[in-house]
Amino acid sequence: MAKKSIVARQAKREALVEKYAEKRTALKAAGDYAALDKLPKNASPVRLKNRCQLTGRPKGYMRFFGLSRIMFRDMALNGKIPGVKKASW
Repeated sequence: MAKKSIVARQAKREALVEKYAEKRTALKAAGDYAALDKLPKNASPVRLKNRCQLTGRPKGYMRFFGLSRIMFRDMALNGKIPGVKKASW
């Protein structure tokens, strides 16, 4: 599990990105890069990192499910993800 401070920092970044999204698109369309530079750095969506919704793990992230590979495997084996079953051949 990721440190709570890292997960909290990510949540703060997500809130800033959402808050400034419209303003950023308007400034980009106008070509006003000086005003765009004055916005907070964490308001840029590039600074976001995909993290597991349950543990906050940044590596082994599966975008379709929003989980890390470890949590995906645990939930799939317990039958908590509909339509997913273990392959056998």
